Amino acid sequence: MAFVFLFCLGVAVAWKWYQLSKAPRDRPLRSVTLCLTCAAASYPVAMPGGATGLDTVAGHGAAKVAQNLLLLATVYLLMCFYLYAAADERRGRRRARVEAALVLVVGAAITAAAASVPHRELAGSFATTDMTVWQVAFFYAVAGVYLMYALTVAGLWTRRYARLSMRPHSTGLWSAGAGMVGMASACAMRAVIVAARWRGAAVSDSVLLCVALILVCSSLLFVFGITYPGLRTRLSLCRLWLRHRREHARLEPLWLLMTEAAPHVVLKTDSRSRGDQWRARGVHRRHHRRFVECRDGLVEISPYLESNPRSDAVSAETNVDRVVAEQLRAAVYSCRSGVSPNAATPTTPTLPGLRSREADMQELLALSDALRSTN
Repeated sequence: MAFVFLFCLGVAVAWKWYQLSKAPRDRPLRSVTLCLTCAAASYPVAMPGGATGLDTVAGHGAAKVAQNLLLLATVYLLMCFYLYAAADERRGRRRARVEAALVLVVGAAITAAAASVPHRELAGSFATTDMTVWQVAFFYAVAGVYLMYALTVAGLWTRRYARLSMRPHSTGLWSAGAGMVGMASACAMRAVIVAARWRGAAVSDSVLLCVALILVCSSLLFVFGITYPGLRTRLSLCRLWLRHRREHARLEPLWLLMTEAAPHVVLKTDSRSRGDQWRARGVHRRHHRRFVECRDGLVEISPYLESNPRSDAVSAETNVDRVVAEQLRAAVYSCRSGVSPNAATPTTPTLPGLRSREADMQELLALSDALRSTN
């Protein structure tokens, strides 16, 4: 489960930094990007290897302090995301400054408590640390209470935005809000555990394990909610990419025939800059160019077509697209042979008609499939 969480968090961080590179002045996006980055940075510090290495370099307890400071920054930046996204921008910035002062006070308090604690008292985990030492109990209690406060406030704001949003954004917001509520609940449980252990009470390992599972599952749900809208959008774009790639290949027989009859319909890309030429090789650009070239080619050879098969009385057994395919080949032959269009029956086809682009594309694909099947 830890690997799944780290992988999801890494994907979320990479995706948000990519979005931020497109809009570097977007304050809410910057806040959520830094929020996820701090969360991702705190995770390796909490691992046994990372904690041991940092404690070796900076002294015992340094990893625990760094982890909690990163978590404080995570929830503060999460609150800033909503504050900067508020309608009243000036009021949001003022509230963000107040929250920044509060998180600085909390960070300084837990750092001072960690610095005054006896040697190696903070080196252990939450389950093994001696909470009867008041500095240790203060360290965990203050950090936990602030995390609970920030996550609760952010969770309430998330639910408010989720009610006003449409899918898929509402789905992501509801998931993220549920994750924040779960994390806040886990922080509240940990605060109760700290108070009980500070008074000398024993807490069973099963309770500690349950709280840890709630925290991990809630964190996964939060990361999923943050990344779900963007992930769904990318999946839709991937499906569109695959569809355009298939349609580009299906149009090849018709495109070859049209460019053979009218080579000048091929759109030129040689005169463009190197960046434009690189973008022109994209699937969507090539798909659009082939669609335009096929449509323009049909317009060029339309005077050579003998008749419009859509208006002819053909038998039910006749494949109209195959008839069109044969007529297209005959028209291309007449065009290449230099036959005057006036010598042919000048009936302009309705392919493609003045309809939607998607309807035109389906007509072109049907013609291209008919040409492929009659080869």
